[in-house]
Amino acid sequence: MEEVSVESEKNVIRVMVADDHPLLREGIAAVLESQPDIELVAQATNGCEAVQLFRMLRPDVTLMDLQMPLLDGIQAIQAIRSDFPEARIAILTTYRGDVRAMQAIQAGAFGYLLKSSLRKELLEAIRAIAAGKRHVPMEIASELLGQLGQESLTPREIQVLQCVAMGRPNKQIAQELAISEDTIKGHLRSIMDKLGANNRTHAVTLAIQRGIIVV
Repeated sequence: MEEVSVESEKNVIRVMVADDHPLLREGIAAVLESQPDIELVAQATNGCEAVQLFRMLRPDVTLMDLQMPLLDGIQAIQAIRSDFPEARIAILTTYRGDVRAMQAIQAGAFGYLLKSSLRKELLEAIRAIAAGKRHVPMEIASELLGQLGQESLTPREIQVLQCVAMGRPNKQIAQELAISEDTIKGHLRSIMDKLGANNRTHAVTLAIQRGIIVV
């Protein structure tokens, strides 16, 4: 946990970054250091630290990674916004259209930042969010809207897909889940239809990219 207890000047945007990768935090810190209207006041290495530091410092804008130890980004957003509903939080993620990113926005995140686009969008996003505006790149917004129109996978379908991702054949999955092979095949047809996948391997790839399953 790194904290900077500096008295903020008027009109300076106070920022906290929460990410368990030091290189990403250092990169963001280096970009913000040269900005006279933005001050990095805290860095958190996990979700629990992010919640604690937010309560202590009340930053104007928080940049929150989705995948962190102890408490993930979505849980941290929920914890912060339950006490501070006005909190302005932008999520940091690797994948476009990540299901967890959608959940974070539904939990109250103000912005969506791809880690690969931070150099181009970081400052613009921070200033927009500090001004009370949402920041979601147009191409990402289109993908998220597309997801809203898609039917979600059921818990059983996610369970089946997780088994497929581990390389298990239908017969073994059926035995493990105590259901018939025909039922497994039915689940896979439904999964591929919902994800727009061409085959089971494609379904697994899409599910990993969207954060539906973890391997």
